Amino acid sequence: MVSAMDIQNNGNNGRRWLKPVSAVLALVLVVLLVLGWYWSREPDVPAVDTLVEEFAGGRTVKGVRTTAALMGAVDVLLSKPGGFLTNDILPPGLWLDNMPHWEYGVLIQVRDLSKAMRDRFSRSQSQSTEDRDLALADPRFNFDNDSWALPASESEYREGLEYLDSYMSRLIDEDQYNAQFYTRADNLRFWLSTVESRLGSLSQRLSASVGQRRLNTDLAGESAAGQATSAPDEVIVKTPWNEIDDVFYEARGTTWALVLFLRAMEKDFAEVLEKKNAKVSLQQIVRELEATQTPLYSPVVLNGTGFGLLANHSLAMASYISRANAAIIDLRTLLAEG
Repeated sequence: MVSAMDIQNNGNNGRRWLKPVSAVLALVLVVLLVLGWYWSREPDVPAVDTLVEEFAGGRTVKGVRTTAALMGAVDVLLSKPGGFLTNDILPPGLWLDNMPHWEYGVLIQVRDLSKAMRDRFSRSQSQSTEDRDLALADPRFNFDNDSWALPASESEYREGLEYLDSYMSRLIDEDQYNAQFYTRADNLRFWLSTVESRLGSLSQRLSASVGQRRLNTDLAGESAAGQATSAPDEVIVKTPWNEIDDVFYEARGTTWALVLFLRAMEKDFAEVLEKKNAKVSLQQIVRELEATQTPLYSPVVLNGTGFGLLANHSLAMASYISRANAAIIDLRTLLAEG
């Protein structure tokens, strides 16, 4: 027969195992939380000259700085602490929310610039042949950003980076004439038009954090304009509460990449900007975008009303982005008419 003492001893033995297992689980949880915090830290904007030294050996022919900036942005996505987190299926990457949206903001700008380089910067005319490496790099960066296998997003982006490196090698090689970068005003305006649209959309999404009543201006300015389906004259636009921080960090990633790219283009397009008397305008855009990278000291993205007791980080971000976007519109006008 099993005595009461035997039953008690068995229970004590079970509890002895419970404590060390609980301690190990608690330790693992703490390590994952600390690792998640470390992986969520936003990287600093790298110096353009450092990237030129790393990817081009210090050579500074036309287009090297812009190409190095693009390569640097991709390299940060792949090699920052934790690597590329958007497609992670294991903790702590699985739990993180802000950094994947930051990565998406950077990735969108990488895609836009790689397309501009493929379609405009590397071609002398619309009928000229596109660069073979840029034609292969562009679709790699447009690969799905949350694929974790067969193939993983990182492997596609890394291939795109390798094609950019091949383009860079041909660009700085004076003995090869099949890679070019044309610093024309119309090329810069083409890319800036895409940036203008991106920032305009982000500004509206950020401003909608508190909800807005907006008049429908879809057909304004064109008496004969029409649309596929009817729309109300007034709409209420509000970002869902659970997406406010997502939009905020996407904007942070977008502006991080733009600061890097514009700093590079300020040097690559220096002669064009000087001739158009537009250098100061570009510098002002960079200054407005740099303000968006101010560290966020609050543990959460606050969503107070515009004139309430609490801050509204989305509205502050929208203010900087709107001013930068207005300056981009002025810059495009200067490049066209200056």
